[in-house]
Formats: sequence, structure tokens, C-alpha cells
Amino acid sequence: MHADTDTLYYICSVIQHEAIWLHVLVINALCARVLLSLQVTMALIRLLTRLSGYVHLKQGLECLGASSQSKRLQQHTAAHSSSCSYQLLPDCMELSCGGLVMHFDYVWLRDHCRSASCYNSKTNQRNLDTASIDLNIRPSKSRVDENNLFLTWPDGHITRYNLTWLAQNSYEGQKRSAVQPRILWSADIYSSAKVPSASWDKFMSCDEELKNFLNNFLLYGIAFVEGVPPTLDATETATQRVSLIRSGLVIQVFHCLRHEGTGGRTLLVDGFHAADAVLQRTPENFELLSHVPIKHEYVENLSEHRNHMIGIGPVLNVYPWNNEVYMIRYNNYDRSVINTVPHDEVRRWYAAHRQLTAELRRPDNELWVKLKPGKVLFIDNWRVLHGRESFTGLRQLCGCYLTRDDVLNTARSLGLQA
Repeated sequence: MHADTDTLYYICSVIQHEAIWLHVLVINALCARVLLSLQVTMALIRLLTRLSGYVHLKQGLECLGASSQSKRLQQHTAAHSSSCSYQLLPDCMELSCGGLVMHFDYVWLRDHCRSASCYNSKTNQRNLDTASIDLNIRPSKSRVDENNLFLTWPDGHITRYNLTWLAQNSYEGQKRSAVQPRILWSADIYSSAKVPSASWDKFMSCDEELKNFLNNFLLYGIAFVEGVPPTLDATETATQRVSLIRSGLVIQVFHCLRHEGTGGRTLLVDGFHAADAVLQRTPENFELLSHVPIKHEYVENLSEHRNHMIGIGPVLNVYPWNNEVYMIRYNNYDRSVINTVPHDEVRRWYAAHRQLTAELRRPDNELWVKLKPGKVLFIDNWRVLHGRESFTGLRQLCGCYLTRDDVLNTARSLGLQA
């Protein structure tokens, strides 16, 4: 597939004197395009521990009948092991594994049966009609072995649950796990990690090289490909190795084809790292920034049409079950009138916003990179803020955009958690 001229753009700048140019893009969840401020470029997330190895049951089997009228609590423990046990409570099942206590609603358990008649494991689609489940259902029998829990339902259907799967998919487990592993970085942390760039030849021919590239992109929010021919066609080819080129404005690609002059370094800042600093030092400010809705607005007059884009949402977007940040909106230029916050909360929001700004502007959080012909940069605009210092001379830059869904799809197809 070839990109059209609206998607793959080419920038040629001839500067006779020193010019300051800083273009920072931040994705707005509702309006798909926002400009970010000069000194700040950011995105954010909290590094959470990943859930693993909750369950390891030894040999054992126990089966206790549970009358549908009975309100007794029944505790079940695998023989010769105290690492995992469960109770059939009146309204849910309580499972204790590896020090984690989890609760599962009985309707949820029936709805998440993974038997062939209830679930298509090839497409990850549910076959069971959820509306057919009795909302007062509870199992009539239960038993456990080394790795699995078995529940027999009133109609005789038997469901087998892998205990590790239950632990990983419990609400309590999700609160302790990260949706996507990430490494938060300052300039020193990233430089010390010596993250390798992908090699153009291997990147194009070897899936393992592509997998390593995407793994670095997921961990840090940026990744590089070295040795790319400094042409539009080669840049397009490298980009399409990751996913289809679209006008998505989420994953941005830059390639400096030519620069006859000085300056022009690219500035990169991990917004998630800055947000985590706010969370660790002032949790109440993090709470404000992740819950107070703020309006952004941008008007663009083009030769053929006029764009008027509006988006509303908090500065920090988090998953509600574990407070993990997945996107940051930070754009002081495009922030519209604040009329969604009561007056007694406005001052506190400004203080929280000021703290986040200070973290973003810390010099030790600024990673400066000189883009040169052959070096292609991929940036996650939901996380990493970017800009550029002034430059002199002739500078030619090309680039394009990828959608987040397409990139994450490629990562998953290679076995990465994304």
C-alpha cells in the first residue's frame, strides 16, 4: 500500500538565519490532533508490578456439594498444599493464592467459561449467550487439582478454570498488574540503558529484529532504525514494515533526509516519568490531573477547508482499576476556557498543573538527539513529548503517522504484551 500526499508529507526548509522551530504533537483522545508547548513535551504512566506466578497447587482433590439454598461458607484447600484455597460464599467465590485474595461473582464465572461450547479459542470470541445465565446462579459442585478449579453448574455443565488465569484476570490481580510494561526514563536513565537501534537490513528481513524494535518502542515510547536510505520511498518502506500509514497522529515518524547547517537537535521527554514523579510526591495532585476534564480547541484554516477541532478530557488519562496512565494531554497553547471545574477546585488544579510542568521542564529529563540521514525515529505521542532546537541552513525532513491500534496489533502478532 502506498501513502498519499496527505499522509506522507515532505518538509523542506531553507533557513538563511537562525530560526527557532518547535513543533510538538500530542494526541487528544477525542479530536485526534493537538499542538504542544515549546518547552514541554510529555506523556505519562505509572510503573506497576506485573502479576505473575500467583498459583501453584500441589496434588489434591476435594469435592464438596453446595446446596443452592445453603448459606454456609465452604472452604476448599488442595491436599498437601496451603498455597491456594477457595470458599464458596453466598454471593461469590473467594480464591486465595500466593497471598492474593480474590473474589469472583458466580455470573462472571459462568459467563467466562472457556469450554468449546461457550468460547471460541481461535478467535477469542464468546459463544455463550450471557442473557441466558440465571443472575442467581451458583455452582452445585466444585473440585480442584494441581492447576485447575472445576465448577459444576445446575444444568450439569462443567467449567474448568486454570488457576493462574483466574489470578491474572481477577479484579484484585488487575489492580496489581500493568496493562503494558514500561520503563520510565530521564535522559540519564535512557542513555545509560544503551538501547540499541534496529539495523535497516535486518529490520526489513527479520521478524526478530522487528520484534526487538517494537519491544523497545513499547518500553520507552521511542525507537530508532539506523541505516535507512535518505529517501521518501525508503522512509515509507521502513514505516510500513511496522504498520499501515494513516492520518492517525498517534505514532509519529521522523527522518531527516538532509541538513546543511548547524543545530536542529530533537528534544524528547518521557511524560510518564514526569507524571509518576507527581504521583509519588503529591498523590492528590495526580488525582486532580487524572479526573478533572479540560477542554482543548484548535482552529486551522487551509486553502480548501477549515478545521475546528475540540477535545475534552483530563490531562492524565488512566485505567480506572489500577490508576495506570495510558495517555497525557499537555498543551498550554490549545487549552481552551476552563469552565468545567468549580471555582473552589480551580486553584488546586492550577497548582497540580504547575507541579507537572516543573517536572517536564527539569533539564535532567530532557533527552537531546541529533537526527541525521539514515536514522528514522518513531515516537509514541501519547507518552513522549518532543520538540526541536533552532537550526541554520538547509534542512529536509520527511515523516508520517501510524495509528496506535495498528502498531500494537503488530506487536501482539509477534508475541509482545501490548
